[in-house]
Amino acid sequence: MKLTVKSTAGLKLPRGKTDHIEFDDDVPGFGVRLRESGNRSFVFQYKIGKQQRRIALGAVSAIDIGKARQTAKDLYARVRLGQDPAGDKADAKVKAAETFAATAARFLEYQRTRLRPRSYPDVERHLLSHAKALHGIQLAKIDRRDIATIIAGVTKNSGAVTGNRVRTTLSTFFSWAMMHGLIEGNPVIGTMRNRERSRERVLTPAELRAIWTSLEDDHFGSIIKLLALTGQRAGEIAALRWSEIHDNSILLPSDRTKNHRAHVVPLSAAARAIIEAQPRRANAAGKQRDLIFGLAEGPFSSWSGSKQQLDERIKEATGKALPHWTPHDLRRTAATQMAELGIQPHVIEAVLNHVSGHRAGVAGIYNRASYEREKRIALDLWAAHLMAIVEGRESNIVTLKA
Repeated sequence: MKLTVKSTAGLKLPRGKTDHIEFDDDVPGFGVRLRESGNRSFVFQYKIGKQQRRIALGAVSAIDIGKARQTAKDLYARVRLGQDPAGDKADAKVKAAETFAATAARFLEYQRTRLRPRSYPDVERHLLSHAKALHGIQLAKIDRRDIATIIAGVTKNSGAVTGNRVRTTLSTFFSWAMMHGLIEGNPVIGTMRNRERSRERVLTPAELRAIWTSLEDDHFGSIIKLLALTGQRAGEIAALRWSEIHDNSILLPSDRTKNHRAHVVPLSAAARAIIEAQPRRANAAGKQRDLIFGLAEGPFSSWSGSKQQLDERIKEATGKALPHWTPHDLRRTAATQMAELGIQPHVIEAVLNHVSGHRAGVAGIYNRASYEREKRIALDLWAAHLMAIVEGRESNIVTLKA
């Protein structure tokens, strides 16, 4: 039968059946589906190999039969060309749900247990905040121009370095999506990377004093003081554990250091006093935490807000804002000041747990001395000099001679 408005209206469900399709004589696969509930809808049915496929074209009461017939003709033409319209529609539906936001949530869940506690919040911020304009876009439809626009906006609002860090996070994210078969290419490839100038910020004695004296007696204040005294990385001190304190030293295992080398940090008297003053804290369940700083289950992470409040206190105390600085500048400052005190470069590198310069290459292979005694002397000298600076008195430290 040729399906027309009149013939379609006269169709009835065959006796004994609850579901039946009456096919059109002119367009292969075009038909009207009748159900026991009384629902009638246009459909297009075809075969791929041995598998039957069916596409709903709309209710008979809602769509003109001429439009339904034309749609069926178009679909039939695609099938003749070897295409699979129903499969394409299903794939499109899946991809429509694969937005940047939905995929980023999966990626962050994957990264949550892999990244260091200090690194994860940055990656999360890059994807959820800086790349917010991409959230509603299907992942496969994001192109290089979209990425370039995001990077340009971040660079304008937050600086070249942050722009580059966001670019790196996005590239890692899209590479992960490629490995999971979600996209065919990485749209970050080919976007421009900002030129960065190597940071050379070394804090002056006056700046060190302003920072130290403006710190409060809290987690952040204790961490900043320990960073200044030890020259270690911010993430290492923020996640410091009671189980890592032994014999007046910090023993950092290899999985807690950037270069994956176990590291011993001798503690000066000033550094020991800060650690010993910390109470043994418990988590929400009342269980004693091994972590010295931070609340709940994780290490200290309130860097941005605490730093902003500190800068405001410094400005109020000194009458002017301190030029831009970061906690990492304390590490560079400690190294520079130790050098000025006459401490040898290889000892400073040992204090910082650097594998470069004097400890790299062949020298690093054959010289595996840990310099524990020299490191302790260096950090004791630096601590005494730093305390003289922050207390506003003359240092009685005599510069060492080579």
